[in-house]
Amino acid sequence: MACCALQIMGLIFGGVGMVGTLAATVMPQWRVSAHIDSNIVVFETIWEGLWMDCVSQMGIRLQCKFYDSVLALPPPLEAFRALMCIAVLLSIIAFLMAIVGVKYTHRTKEDHQGISIFILAAGVAFLLTGILVLIPVSWTGGSIIRDFYDPKVPTPLKRELGAALYVGWVSSALLIAAGAMYSIFWCWAGISPKSRYPPLSHPRPHKP
Repeated sequence: MACCALQIMGLIFGGVGMVGTLAATVMPQWRVSAHIDSNIVVFETIWEGLWMDCVSQMGIRLQCKFYDSVLALPPPLEAFRALMCIAVLLSIIAFLMAIVGVKYTHRTKEDHQGISIFILAAGVAFLLTGILVLIPVSWTGGSIIRDFYDPKVPTPLKRELGAALYVGWVSSALLIAAGAMYSIFWCWAGISPKSRYPPLSHPRPHKP
């Protein structure tokens, strides 16, 4: 019963992490304009994402524009795009493998090797996806904080942490937790059959 609950919980965590990874990838709120001067009334808020930048005017009108040229983008942004796209694809594959592993576990009780392969593949894929999401999100957050406290950076260019970064951090934590759950279940499935079903000793032939 505990193992079934662990698999279902890992499946839920992995599914939520997969949706969060996709949302963080498409959300434009990676970098948000910082309003430092309290004596200035600001009517516009700038959002910068992986694919577009947006300008929100008084929270009513929103204008977004995709980046014109891929070659003109800075190399870190191109790398973050690639990592997040790979993470989205890998999270979908991991989620599908987790579904197959859970169904196969409930249907088949004899072939523990097949169960272990599906569960192990899903666990490793979830762990790798969580790491892939954590790299661009943490890198971007670190650069934002560094530039915010750098006096050499002009005030209009300073940015704050956007909502997409928080979504990415939560998604990464859920994906890593799901991978850890499936890895624990795989270890249990590999040890449990040996302890439950010890090898039968062959009877010795009786001498006449």
